[in-house]
Amino acid sequence: MSLLIKNGLVWLHEQEDFIKADIFIENNKIKEIGQVIEGEKGVPFIDVQEGYILPGLIDCHTHLGIIEEATGKIGVDNNEISDPITPNLRAIDAVNPMDIAFKDAVRNGITTVMSGPGSDNPVGGLSMAFKTSGRIIDHMVIKNPVGLKVALGENPLTTYGQDKKSPVTRMGTASLIRELFMRTQDYMILKKANKVNQRDVKLEAVIPVLMGEIPLRAHAHRADDIITAVRIAEEFNIEKLVIEHGTEADLIADYLFEKKVAVAFGPMLTPRIKMELRNRNYASALKLVGSGLKVALITDHPYNSIDQLRTIAILAVTEGLSPKDALKCLTVSPAEILGCDDRIGRISKGYDADLVVYDQEPLNINAKVQQTIINGKIVYSKNK
Repeated sequence: MSLLIKNGLVWLHEQEDFIKADIFIENNKIKEIGQVIEGEKGVPFIDVQEGYILPGLIDCHTHLGIIEEATGKIGVDNNEISDPITPNLRAIDAVNPMDIAFKDAVRNGITTVMSGPGSDNPVGGLSMAFKTSGRIIDHMVIKNPVGLKVALGENPLTTYGQDKKSPVTRMGTASLIRELFMRTQDYMILKKANKVNQRDVKLEAVIPVLMGEIPLRAHAHRADDIITAVRIAEEFNIEKLVIEHGTEADLIADYLFEKKVAVAFGPMLTPRIKMELRNRNYASALKLVGSGLKVALITDHPYNSIDQLRTIAILAVTEGLSPKDALKCLTVSPAEILGCDDRIGRISKGYDADLVVYDQEPLNINAKVQQTIINGKIVYSKNK
């Protein structure tokens, strides 16, 4: 399957400005980018008439399809609160691609998301990255898993502590995580020596984290909880750590830069409905990026709706974040955080043909998506 896009203003992540170019797509991939590409006979093309073209936007922290919209409690699958330690849960078993929010994502140029378990459990389970267009989730997956979810702070305490079940304190949460990791280390030793008689589904799920194959993704808002996540990661020689939310990450940005920790920052539009959010500040993204950290902007859908992702970036720009850095926080950086930057996040030869076309500069609040393209197929067109 081929497609030629003519007369676009294309954003290449290395540049501040858009350049006029054509893009040729073949077999779901970007095959060529050039000033003028002559289409072959029979190859379909669209003339975007100097529309602005970005890589498909990426939201690297959501619960899309796991917390379904307009279904009520029966569509809420994000927290398995029958047990505080559930590393064996897999997002792929809960995501419903028929969730109406997928259409919102596509209409707003969001072509890839990470979706995963919630934050009520100290250890929640395995997240995955997938495209936002399709009917069968297994066919939409880019990478599975992309991280193991742990949660520090209020949520586990209010979920279990109110019933006087562990964890009741922050110390209890950290202890449960450590216990799981220690048991996994012991299990790995036995497994290497061929002394495991029965596989353990929970411990098997943790092995890729301890082996450095996938990151530990830690839900943490407060600075002290973020530091606890770093401390635990270092105790177990976990090489990859992503802080999810990071409301107070800007207060310790230099520390996180030293530790090479990435931040999936947000949601920015959430009201301060709990104590951990009291230092929520729209300028935090500027401080984090300015400190040299790898930062992605997130919606945490449905806590901010998926269609607000670009709005969040616009808000960050009003606080001083450069347009180039804002666009990176929606494309290049989340792709890198997900470990999928060899396929998505850039307009480059050989990359997945995931593109979004706007009628104005994308960070203009009045800009509208004209086309969304996923895997070389037009999945949304404003005129159809």
